[in-house]
Amino acid sequence: MNKSELIEAIAASADIPKAAAGRALDAMVESITDALKKGDQVALVGFGTFSVKERAARTGRNPRTGDPIPIAAAKIPSFKAGKALKDAVN
Repeated sequence: MNKSELIEAIAASADIPKAAAGRALDAMVESITDALKKGDQVALVGFGTFSVKERAARTGRNPRTGDPIPIAAAKIPSFKAGKALKDAVN
């Protein structure tokens, strides 16, 4: 399912126009992104939790030459599925 299909599904389920569903989806994604930028986590009970994890600096290898390459530390977004979502999928 891509974004436009998701917007259609939201519009049909909530009985709202596609334009309003698109704005709602964009607002949700933007709100989650802003919260993660601040270092907060977003918990949607029954669906899952969005959070930011710290990845430590490490040394990788260039696959062509085998030379070591330093890989900088980074913050990465993470999602942990909730119990209701896991149960629905299984």
